[in-house]
Amino acid sequence: MDINDMRVLVTLASFISFGGIAVWACWPSHRADFEAAAQLPFSGEEPQS
Repeated sequence: MDINDMRVLVTLASFISFGGIAVWACWPSHRADFEAAAQLPFSGEEPQS
């Protein structure tokens, strides 16, 4: 295995990771969580840990 094979594997791993994160972020069941997080700056309350 030479350096070019490693570059291909890292590129593929990065692309698959990006795709997984994009799918996770766009999944319909996460919409309510993201909408609640988007309203935090306007709530006037401190975030709960």
